[in-house]
Amino acid sequence: MTDSAEYRTEHDSMGEVRVPAHAKWRAQTQRAVENFPVSGQRLERAHIEALARIKAAAAVVNARLGVLDEERAEAVRAAAEEVARGDWDEHFPVDVFQTGSGTSSNMNMNEVLATLATERLGGAGGASGDPVTVHPNDHVNASQSSNDVFPSSLHIAATAAVTADLVPALEHLAGSLEAKAGEFAQVVKSGRTHLMDATPVTLGQEFGGYAAQMRYGVERLRAALPRLAELPLGGTAVGTGINTPPGFAAAVIEEVARGTGLPLTEARDHFEAQGARDALVETSGQLRTVAVGLTKICNDLRWMASGPRTGLAEIALPDLQPGSSIMPGKVNPVIPEAVLMVAAQVTGNDATVAAAGAAGNFELNVMLPVIAKNLLESVRLLANASRLLADRTVDGITANAERARTYAQSSPSVVTPLNKYIGYEKAAAVAKKALAEELTIREAVLRSGYVERGELTQEQLDEALDVLRMTHP
Repeated sequence: MTDSAEYRTEHDSMGEVRVPAHAKWRAQTQRAVENFPVSGQRLERAHIEALARIKAAAAVVNARLGVLDEERAEAVRAAAEEVARGDWDEHFPVDVFQTGSGTSSNMNMNEVLATLATERLGGAGGASGDPVTVHPNDHVNASQSSNDVFPSSLHIAATAAVTADLVPALEHLAGSLEAKAGEFAQVVKSGRTHLMDATPVTLGQEFGGYAAQMRYGVERLRAALPRLAELPLGGTAVGTGINTPPGFAAAVIEEVARGTGLPLTEARDHFEAQGARDALVETSGQLRTVAVGLTKICNDLRWMASGPRTGLAEIALPDLQPGSSIMPGKVNPVIPEAVLMVAAQVTGNDATVAAAGAAGNFELNVMLPVIAKNLLESVRLLANASRLLADRTVDGITANAERARTYAQSSPSVVTPLNKYIGYEKAAAVAKKALAEELTIREAVLRSGYVERGELTQEQLDEALDVLRMTHP
């Protein structure tokens, strides 16, 4: 069977193929490696794990239903557990840009597990005395099809990543923002709309708003979970469930759910579940919303920390690294910038997922691998970036309370509470006088004679121009 020391010959329904001697994969995987030298990017680790978990559960259920003998089933299950653990990742070489159903990756998994299971059995003789071998299609893929297994693995991987990685990361970031909201509750500053001066707010109110954005992002993701966690498993080729014994899908899903702790359920409609990928598109849209929220937060932080002499300088971000190769002493907002790039990538990934999700034709979507790549990458990037933003930026932010208050008191918009005493037009005249003569609003009011003429009292003026009071009218 060996062509040379470096290769061996494998065969499939199309004929013989040379495979690297060390490889645990077989002929169909090798064909895919040769057919798709596109990006050098492979399935995400979480996706390989999810696919292996399906195979392990399917082996257990197939034995229970009499489809597989106990010996082969146990060998497949044990091999799948090793793969799920990450022991054999180097044997999954297929590019993500491959056949749209993910058949190449499903067969890659089938072949690796068949090899590992056969090795585990050690060529032991069966009842006939012949060596016991495990076949990728007949045994590992029994009761399954790429068309229901591959999308199911993606839904499992995405559900796990959202619940175990992203949601905790967003909650961690929200907690950091909420802590700063409390710390900055009394730091009054000028509000800004259209990037122009507005009535005062507190820095704490702004940070509280940022925290709410992240909390709402968690709510949105959790709202999508019931549909994301629905699996098309059991539909096999086109959704009808051909070649699948009764009860197989429900039992496999229960097995995977028990092993992972995920809220997995069988698809309510298998034709929707295989012909469309709407739940993944929905989830990607929620990821994009989180990315948009992070963009707003990081841009605000960069604006507020701008300076230190010629910007706003209302807050200071932690100094993490030199900011220039030519300007000594320059420090830049590097973490917010990195998060902004993550947000841009996630937004682009969502556009890809939307286009790919629209590629469902009749009984199958044929862009599953690229949906998987982009969706799982987005979850991973957002989770990592959110924790980074919390730990290396938000937690270390300090406020320049004096400068922030000076801005608040200098803003022409603090004239707004005087409307009820002197009217909008006179208040506007005061604001213009303050700007033209470089006065505070208080100085402009006094020079305009409103107190002197009795149009408002000193007490009313003091109350109206209390900038902290303006933040809680």
